[in-house]
Amino acid sequence: MSSIVTAQGILHYESIGRGKPVILLHGWINSWDVWRESMIALAQTGRFRVYALDFWGFGDSAKSQNPTHFKISSYEAMVCEFMDSLGIIRAPIVGHSMGGTVALRMAVNQRDRVGKIAVVGSPIVGKSLHPFLKLAGYGWIANMVWRYPFLLRSIMQLLLAGDSKKVRQMIFRDVQRTSIESFFRSIGDLRDTDLCPDLPSLSQPILAIYGRQDNIVSPNNAHILSSHVPSARIVMMNHSRHFPMTDEPEAFINALIQFLSE
Repeated sequence: MSSIVTAQGILHYESIGRGKPVILLHGWINSWDVWRESMIALAQTGRFRVYALDFWGFGDSAKSQNPTHFKISSYEAMVCEFMDSLGIIRAPIVGHSMGGTVALRMAVNQRDRVGKIAVVGSPIVGKSLHPFLKLAGYGWIANMVWRYPFLLRSIMQLLLAGDSKKVRQMIFRDVQRTSIESFFRSIGDLRDTDLCPDLPSLSQPILAIYGRQDNIVSPNNAHILSSHVPSARIVMMNHSRHFPMTDEPEAFINALIQFLSE
């Protein structure tokens, strides 16, 4: 377990491998562990030093009560602070779900820091989120769900009914390490996000991987991205839902390694 100390508290991360740095960002109510197998596969190429971060409020990072710490802009600043601390000038950034939205926002605002961008099941526009996720961004709803854990379990079981046992276990574990503030404030900010006006300004190579059966973030986001950035490489995974790195691990990692190696 590795960490750095920031003004917002401990920022936890894991790393593996030798070579050029690659930064991996997880999604909502997740942690770095969603990337565990991908990290090992990337490291085994002998070309990458892979870093996977826990956003503030998630995993083993600090559980601040400051609501401003759980916005897309705050997570963007968090990644920059992490890079500064480790002396990473520029790196590819790979983000799953909310993490991909953070990566794209960072590519717009911190062009010199982001070499390539890979997004996985990421919302380009917040209105594409599943209705429950959009509702979870309202404090009174989130507090009610938090007060009655059986409600949260029931909703998560419904959302994850078609997912593998591995995915369900991961989500139910990670939600226990999420604070109420990060739970609803981060998804509320994501719900109100619209990256479309800024996408045409991107010049970095972009890879977008979406599961055709994703019920959490509409796979139509792939078409939204490509309509604004025609050069973006789109990979649609026919047998995947919201976690293609788990649903189709071999195809996923092959696409990612090829993109990062070019």
